[in-house]
Amino acid sequence: MDTVFLTSNTSWYLYNFRKSTISALKDQGYKVVCLSPLDDFSQRLEYELGAEHVPLPMVGKSTGALQELRSLLFIWQTFRRHKPVFVFNFTIKLNLYGGLACTVLRVPFSNNVSGLGTAFIHDSWLFRRVRQVYGWVNRRARHLFFQNEEDLAVFRNAGLLGDTPLTLLPGSGVDLEHFSMQPLPATETITFVMIARLMGDKGVREYAGACRLLKAQGFPVRCLLVGPLGVSNHSAVSEAEVAGWQGDGILEYRGATDDVRPVIAESHVLVLPSYREGMPRTVLEAAAMGRPAIVTDVPGCRQAIEAGKTGWLCEARSAESLAEQMLKFIAMGEEDRQQAGVAARARMEASFSEARVVQAYLDCLAG
Repeated sequence: MDTVFLTSNTSWYLYNFRKSTISALKDQGYKVVCLSPLDDFSQRLEYELGAEHVPLPMVGKSTGALQELRSLLFIWQTFRRHKPVFVFNFTIKLNLYGGLACTVLRVPFSNNVSGLGTAFIHDSWLFRRVRQVYGWVNRRARHLFFQNEEDLAVFRNAGLLGDTPLTLLPGSGVDLEHFSMQPLPATETITFVMIARLMGDKGVREYAGACRLLKAQGFPVRCLLVGPLGVSNHSAVSEAEVAGWQGDGILEYRGATDDVRPVIAESHVLVLPSYREGMPRTVLEAAAMGRPAIVTDVPGCRQAIEAGKTGWLCEARSAESLAEQMLKFIAMGEEDRQQAGVAARARMEASFSEARVVQAYLDCLAG
């Protein structure tokens, strides 16, 4: 049985965003191996999805040369031992290290650019070198997948593509049956929700600041925050910060969840003030359930909505701008909110089906 690898910097990512791809590969008769650090979702990749999991000794926020070299060596040894026929890399570090290992071993691979991440948001000598290596690896891939036109333009303008074939996909897509249309809550109090890993780069602090502004002005709103703490990232939000926000009564932290549908269903609108995205899955999932979104006017986020119709744009890194858009939503009539939700669902049905994404990966594997 031929082996196909999927690699990522978290098992959480593979389980939540690549579940259907894993199932489709197994249906095609492949043995699927997931290479990612141990977390709460590692065992679920095996027990629920039937994939083999190889724990990857990697720290997401590490930039230490010795630690990174160990991770790269482990990836190379793992591929050498398993002899995969193809490797699908996801997230920047695995695009880099997985691509390097595949190149040395002459294993065909693809890289999925699901956002530019810290290496492009911030600038330093180290991150400039990372981008150079990224380009070298990408030119040796069988295929590259991008999730928005602006990220693709950044890579093309920086010479990070070469002649490698590429495909622009609607993120990881969305399961339109699983995330079915739901009516808006029949309550006068507007409920906002942000669903994301608790990182500064996702705009969590701006969301908290905007919620504080609304509460200070006396607006009767609920502000929900959902997502995992303890993220291995330089911009990670601390548990103490979240506890402070809850203690001040500005938001309700719901923790991490395996199923975001209930919290989306009890909300009127999703908020994602991220600094940059590939194609934010939570915005697509909320849209499939009939929820518009307020997002930042940055690459990835602005492509996830149709501004003024299925969502609204605010300035990045500005709690005040976000609060202004949240106030506009509060002032909207119920019929206008419903129309925005219906339009969001229709857009997902027209262009963002998960089945399209999975088929693109199967076509890539077939050569």
